[in-house]
Amino acid sequence: MSPKLPLNNAQTISDFLNLQKSQISEEKSEDSAKFAFDDAAFLSRRETLGIRFELELLKPEILLRERGIEHTITVFGSTRFISHEQALKLEAEAKTPEELLEAKKAVLHSQYYESAREFGRLVATYNASQSQANNKLHICTGGGPGIMEAANRGASEMGDETIGFNISLPREQHPNPYITEGLSFRFHYFALRKMHFMIRARAIVAYPGGFGSFDELFEVLTLMQTKKVEIFPIILVGNGFWTEMVNFKQMVEFGVIEKSDMDLIHFVQTAQEAWKVIEDWYQLG
Repeated sequence: MSPKLPLNNAQTISDFLNLQKSQISEEKSEDSAKFAFDDAAFLSRRETLGIRFELELLKPEILLRERGIEHTITVFGSTRFISHEQALKLEAEAKTPEELLEAKKAVLHSQYYESAREFGRLVATYNASQSQANNKLHICTGGGPGIMEAANRGASEMGDETIGFNISLPREQHPNPYITEGLSFRFHYFALRKMHFMIRARAIVAYPGGFGSFDELFEVLTLMQTKKVEIFPIILVGNGFWTEMVNFKQMVEFGVIEKSDMDLIHFVQTAQEAWKVIEDWYQLG
C-alpha cells in the first residue's frame, strides 16, 4: 500500500476564496492579458505565496509609517471575555442553572476586560501629554473581541489612535468598533500578523487567554531568549492564571530554561502595575 502523504498541509488562498481550477487557469486571452499585479486569480495561485507574504508585510508597514506610528504596545488575551456591564446583563437574564453558571463565570472574567480597557486609557493618557508623534505608544491588538476589544476601547474612549491586526478565520473574526479608521488591517497568514505584532512593539501585555495567546506569548519569549529581538517588557496580567497554567518554576528546576530567562517576564495583577513596568522601563515619568 502506498503512503497517503499530503502534498501540502496549508490552506491555499484559492481554497480560502473557494476558487475552482478553471478560475485560475486563465485559458482566455482576456484573463492571461491582464497585468500580473491587477490579476486577482493569478495572485491567488500557490506559486505566488512569497509575493503574498511580502504584500502582507508591506501594506501595514507603509500605512503605519505614513501615519507616523513608530511605537506600539501589543495587547492580547482571550476573545471570550466581555464587559462587566454585559456580564451582569447575562446574569440577570439567565433562565437555567447552566446559563446562570456561565453568566457568573462571565462576571468573574469581566475583571480582565475592564482591566485591559483601563490599560488602554492609561496609555492614551500618556500619549495626550506628548506633543511629538515619535514619543507616543499606540495600543495594538489582534483587532477582535474580548481583551483585544477592551484595550482598543479604552484608548479610543480617550480619543487616541488604536490599531487592529485582524486575521481570516473559519468563523470570520470581524474588527471591533474601537479601531481607528484606516488602522484596521486584515491578514491571512498568522506568521506575518505576528511579525507586525513585534516590529514596532515596545512592550507585550498578555491577559489570560487560550491557544492563540500562548502561541503569541511563547513566540515572543523564544525570540528574546535567542536574542533575535531587543529585550523589552513582557507583562503577564493575572498572577493566579499564569502561574497555574504554566509552571515556570518547574521549567527552571527541570533545566529546560535558565533562571535568567525568567527575568524576561513581569507578573502583575492590575492595569496600573502593567503601565508602571513600562513607565519605569522607558523612564516616561
